[in-house]
Amino acid sequence: MGRGEQTRDAILETALQVASRVGLGGLTIGTLSEELDLSKSGLFAHFGSKESLLLRTLEYAEERFIETVVNPALAAPRGEPRLRALFERTLRWPQLVPQPGGCIFMAAAVEFDDQPGPVRDLVSANRKRWREFVVGAVRRAIDAGHFRRDVDAEQLGFELDGILFAWQHASRLLGDPRADARAHEAFEALVARARVRPRS
Repeated sequence: MGRGEQTRDAILETALQVASRVGLGGLTIGTLSEELDLSKSGLFAHFGSKESLLLRTLEYAEERFIETVVNPALAAPRGEPRLRALFERTLRWPQLVPQPGGCIFMAAAVEFDDQPGPVRDLVSANRKRWREFVVGAVRRAIDAGHFRRDVDAEQLGFELDGILFAWQHASRLLGDPRADARAHEAFEALVARARVRPRS
């Protein structure tokens, strides 16, 4: 990686943290300039516009998510162990890649759901890729014999996503000290319902 790429990645790491704290829409070249103590003109040379900055920050966040959540989860055995690793690492993602305001993707999904344009399109595409990946992991758990053949993979993926959003809401907005425990309990109930029932 060249020096220019290293500098840009360092800028984007800070942009990710700022966006997590103030919202993606609150991230501007000006706010980032103050955070990094760099000139606006220097940052403008990297990104050109606020929209470009937001898009590149989201792309960078997805790259980091793949590095810290998806790839390590793929190292787990196929089936339920991999789905479990994916869930656990997603819960830890705002700590693995520091995001003081919580998961940028969940926050941006709420912030931009009714704001047409390239940023919303990218947020939507990211969420669809995530859902497809989770559904694929559920289908592999079915193929591995861990989950019943009649399990609706799309529905299980929908419910797992719901647990994660509820966890972010409970932990960030409500300050629920049992948010992690509640998320784990909900996940265990979801998995238990999907498992192959032992023969009596």
